[in-house]
Amino acid sequence: MKATLLEGVTVEEICAGFEYNELEGKGLFGWNGKLTIQPEYQRNYLYAEGGGEKEKSVINSVLQGYPIGLLYFNKVGDRYEVLDGQQRITSLGRYLKNLFSVKDSSGKPKFFDSLDEVDHKKILQTPLTIYICEGAELEIKNWFKTINIVGIPLNKQEISNSIYSGSFVTLAKEYFSNSQNTRLQIWSSYVKGNIKRQEILRTALEWVVKSSADDEVDEYMSLHRADENVDELKNYFEKVIAWADETFTENYSELCGLEWGRLYEEYHETDFDVKEIAAEVKKLYYDEFVTNKRGIFEYVLKFLSTGEEDTKLLQVRLFGNAEKRKAYDRQTKLAKSENISNCPMCALVKGQNSKKIWKLNEMDADHVTAWSKGGATDEKNCQVLCKYHNRFKGNN
Repeated sequence: MKATLLEGVTVEEICAGFEYNELEGKGLFGWNGKLTIQPEYQRNYLYAEGGGEKEKSVINSVLQGYPIGLLYFNKVGDRYEVLDGQQRITSLGRYLKNLFSVKDSSGKPKFFDSLDEVDHKKILQTPLTIYICEGAELEIKNWFKTINIVGIPLNKQEISNSIYSGSFVTLAKEYFSNSQNTRLQIWSSYVKGNIKRQEILRTALEWVVKSSADDEVDEYMSLHRADENVDELKNYFEKVIAWADETFTENYSELCGLEWGRLYEEYHETDFDVKEIAAEVKKLYYDEFVTNKRGIFEYVLKFLSTGEEDTKLLQVRLFGNAEKRKAYDRQTKLAKSENISNCPMCALVKGQNSKKIWKLNEMDADHVTAWSKGGATDEKNCQVLCKYHNRFKGNN
């Protein structure tokens, strides 16, 4: 790859004809239309987040005469793409469009048009240090990943977008990375992630390939790179969301971020009674002994479809050391008086352990009546069993 220094280009020239489209994924343009500021392999504009402190710092740096760093453009025919510097150039362009303000020395907010003549000219005439890069696509994209190690690091989907850029990525970003998408409100009930950082898109890809493995996601993107639509990806994602929304009719914050792709594959063919699901979820949600509320939803699906009570999903509260100690002392005192084992199950079985007095650390606290059968996690329902019989007893 060849890099050539381009000198003498100013902020005013680069921002000439600047276009900023609020609908992410559509691209940004400058330099009188010959510069694509946001090519499809670039991430979305992020400097406006968090109150816009980053974009304001770019403008303040220019006003104070500080360098804003090197910019790299990729030459494509007679046009250019921003390889590195998209966030800074967009900050400059947005300020020149009066889309945000910065505070002056007296603390007053100043839009570009309200700057005095000196500062106005200072911004427009600030020279930029630009390198023009030329090379094969793979070289350019490897360089893109290298120079984006600093600043806000690329996440794995942003890297994949850069590697497999093409019509598929463009269309996928238009749908899954657009913060104006009217579907976002319902998505946010089930999917976690920053839409501008491509995290919703990543989830959609993991669902459609039925795996979170990077190589499988990349293989799918490579296979579909030149597709003129993203119907399969979009339809599958929306199908999973619709199933989740129809299955769990009550709104719980813990629904967001569950493995909906996997749960859909495992349970979508089961004919559930959604009223029964709602009743079971509510009962468990308000059970004081259930410590993992997020596990309730899969627990209910599994129980109502197979009858299996997978209490590991719920992390039912265990007995504390004090409760265990009291049960141990009570059982041991009784066992010694009756010359039997202090493990009730050992005492029932003829053999060498039928009269054995186990040490406290050799025993586990257990529910007399299993929690799943209505037994409470309290002192009255606590017993201690030897470790073998506790494992043997299971959920009985």
